[in-house]
Amino acid sequence: MAQAFNSSILPFVQRLQSRSQLTAEEREVVLGLPFQPRHLEPNRDFITRGECVTHSSFILQGMVGTFDQNKRGERQITSLFLSGDMIDLQSVVVPEAPMGVQSLNATTILAVPHSALRQAAARYPGLAEAFWRECVLNAAVLSEWVMNVGRRDARSRLAHLYCEIACRSGRDPAEGPCSFDFPVTQNQLADMVGLTPVHVNRTLKGLREDRVIETAHRTVRILNWDRLVRIGEFDPGYLRLEQLRNGGSGSACQPPARMAR
Repeated sequence: MAQAFNSSILPFVQRLQSRSQLTAEEREVVLGLPFQPRHLEPNRDFITRGECVTHSSFILQGMVGTFDQNKRGERQITSLFLSGDMIDLQSVVVPEAPMGVQSLNATTILAVPHSALRQAAARYPGLAEAFWRECVLNAAVLSEWVMNVGRRDARSRLAHLYCEIACRSGRDPAEGPCSFDFPVTQNQLADMVGLTPVHVNRTLKGLREDRVIETAHRTVRILNWDRLVRIGEFDPGYLRLEQLRNGGSGSACQPPARMAR
């Protein structure tokens, strides 16, 4: 079990600090969390629905989706996690997995024991608050995905998804054309937006012909950000981007001060 300030867990610390105030001691506690690295091949279901898990998974590299499927085996990807995300922090308090988890490409995760996360949260209420905030924000993203699949047409669904991934990848499309890696198959993309692969292909073709995006070699290039935002009805407020860019401050609705001890 790896331990003692391994820099691999540093992106998780930075993610927490982007939205929560951490003391130097709390930061060191997170950096000292034990973990077990796991290397996953593409398209591997590594957590099954209903499984009782004993760890939370931090994505060191790669892309992971949570999913459910019907009796015919038709799959719906319900949320997407990128490098630097903790997939299932909520499992610390509810260890029974509500959905399956799949590696969408070659992925490396760090499995952090629930026992270590519980001890850190019990000893440092500021960390408990930071963990809680991450869970709330993940739920906000999930809610937006439900809206996307349930109430938008095919063109808007794909546009909204690309807007979100561009923002979550750390790009600032408003400054001009930008590109981001999005190494998913057409089947996986179809599972994200609740469409058939054929429908996805036809919709992507339309966005490319309209010079809104380009796609090549599993890379997406946004050519017209304003138009993509309009098509996708995209409002980034649920992502708390201002907090991420300003070290935990600057949003229209400020996060509360640290809870009284």
